[in-house]
Amino acid sequence: MHDAARVFICNSGSEANEAAIKFARKAGRVLDPSGAKHHLVSFHNSFHGRTMGSLSATPNPKYQKPFAPMVPGFHYGTYNDITAIDSLVTPETCGVIVEPIQGEGGINVATPEFLAALRARCTEVGALLIYDEIQCGLSRTGTFWAHASLPATSHPDVITTAKALGNGFPIGATIVSDAVSSKIVTGDHGTTFGGNPLACRLAHNIVGRLAEPSLQEHVLHCETAFRSHFARLQETFPDAVGEVRGRGLILGLQMHIDPAPVVTAARERGLLVITCGTNTLRFVPPLIIKEEEIEQGMKILEEAIRVVVRTNEEIKGTKGQEEMQDKKP
Repeated sequence: MHDAARVFICNSGSEANEAAIKFARKAGRVLDPSGAKHHLVSFHNSFHGRTMGSLSATPNPKYQKPFAPMVPGFHYGTYNDITAIDSLVTPETCGVIVEPIQGEGGINVATPEFLAALRARCTEVGALLIYDEIQCGLSRTGTFWAHASLPATSHPDVITTAKALGNGFPIGATIVSDAVSSKIVTGDHGTTFGGNPLACRLAHNIVGRLAEPSLQEHVLHCETAFRSHFARLQETFPDAVGEVRGRGLILGLQMHIDPAPVVTAARERGLLVITCGTNTLRFVPPLIIKEEEIEQGMKILEEAIRVVVRTNEEIKGTKGQEEMQDKKP
């Protein structure tokens, strides 16, 4: 974000996205005092938080249904669908929020062309482009921001960040350009604990550490190690292991089988791994993970997959025998 200028400090990622949504609504009101320019756009398989605004930007029935109805004015599009952008983002749109890499949705990576097209359309209709880098930012991809390799013409008006920003301590941030901050006045938004000295001092130190080129190089080195192990798993279990998605140390391994038993088998052997999206194993380890730890974890994962595949084959074989028995006269 080449023109980042001001920052609103809060306590979590949901709060950072809530602030971004409010800033987009306020910017839309400044441009069109009638209030017609209030629509917000997000994308299927996204996850932006659990407060009512950020939840309304998260089009997943599992999260939304218990708390419906959602905040009005939200519209949902298909991730990486460039052809639909013009009809999705209209003159009534005040903001578009998108993850450069969807975390909860399955480690889906936005194409540079998609983000460039979003930027161009937002500029055309006067909407704020918001990059939610709460999970994918702060050097997790091997660059400080996930969008860092994009040209300035694809940069957002707002970035939201949290998670790694506090390294476990509660802090979030909504970073905006001068063009956005000029539309926000004292009293438009606030927070009780945001900006407190302890959280900010911690974040200041953590940002300095995360910005170190040596750490970012280490992340890219570890990505290579993970991908090497994933390639071996694909070769060993072609019917169980599918494609690899992601960048740096936010990686997804698509499974052709139900990953839940794999997660259980891995946990029983000392490895914690979680899922995301549809049948995808998610790998978001500490950025300081060592290569020998990756090696150890992948050995456990391989054994877990082997056990589950063997069990599935045994169950299938048993069912086949039972069916043959049933068919006998």
